[in-house]
Amino acid sequence: MKWIVGLGNPGTQYAGTRHNVGFMAIDEMARRHGISVTQSKFKALVGEGNIAGTKVALIKPMTYMNLSGETVRAYMDFYKASLSDLIVVYDDLDTEIGKIRLRYQGSAGGHNGIKSIIQHTGTQTFDRVRMGISRPNPGQNIADYVLSNFPKSEHDKLAGMVVETCDALEFALTNSFEKTMAKYNR
Repeated sequence: MKWIVGLGNPGTQYAGTRHNVGFMAIDEMARRHGISVTQSKFKALVGEGNIAGTKVALIKPMTYMNLSGETVRAYMDFYKASLSDLIVVYDDLDTEIGKIRLRYQGSAGGHNGIKSIIQHTGTQTFDRVRMGISRPNPGQNIADYVLSNFPKSEHDKLAGMVVETCDALEFALTNSFEKTMAKYNR
């Protein structure tokens, strides 16, 4: 079984924020494939279904971003799930809004959700889809920026990025991650 973990913060006040693009991607995958992501377990909302003939779990940690690793570890331990079947989807300041970047390993790069997953799994080697949110203007507080909503001027780029992320995730379910990176890292 493949498992896709989208990072974000729980609660309506965070729903449309830059930090929640991982949740947005999970919500779109769930919508596309008729999967209900409502089961409460592993400190997360979980939904299971079939996508392209592959059994998939869609997971939204409800721990707040900086504790996302708790959900990943709990899911791994309960299902004896392999990290090689995991894809983490999250926001990235170093990628331009509207663009995605796929990687199979690397440091947290200052992202607290990824830092938590690395701490709880003991490795930096797991597949990721980084969704671009661009950097804030100089002097703007990063925490305030990632917890802010997207301005109207970025809504089209955001919508396109969510679609492309889901396309990449679907492709990754039936192709190697290397092949997926080659196709989606432009």
